[in-house]
Amino acid sequence: MYHPTAAARPANESLARVLAHAIEAAGKPRHRIANECGMHRETLLRLARGERPIGLDEAARVLSACGAHPRASMILALAGQEDLACEWMHGEMGEFLEEFFTSLPVHLQRTLGRRIEDLRPRWANGTSQLVARMLAKHIDDFVGRDIAMSLSR
Repeated sequence: MYHPTAAARPANESLARVLAHAIEAAGKPRHRIANECGMHRETLLRLARGERPIGLDEAARVLSACGAHPRASMILALAGQEDLACEWMHGEMGEFLEEFFTSLPVHLQRTLGRRIEDLRPRWANGTSQLVARMLAKHIDDFVGRDIAMSLSR
């Protein structure tokens, strides 16, 4: 039986719950998901129950086989946002986060260069709020343009 360290237990449990949700929502038999992941059905079930350690590569294979966006789902789960991971894993928000999490480090490095050393962890929450507000404004601008274009026809 798997006995994780106290530090690893919450992460493993969180990933297990997200995997269980993905498997349930996949709309295909568990044996097929397991087969696509290259594992036995019983191994898949033990992962989803949190009865064994979950490697990130295994979690990514299971999520992919379930049609979910693996990186976004895993990052959200490991960040303590299981509900959002489950809600967004199959939708455009999951796809958006997949691309965002992949491209953000490159753009930070390219844009900030040596100034990256000046970043402070305490700025992260405010920066995430700023990005969310900028996205909301961007969406509002697009909606406004679409309405203006449809009225001009």
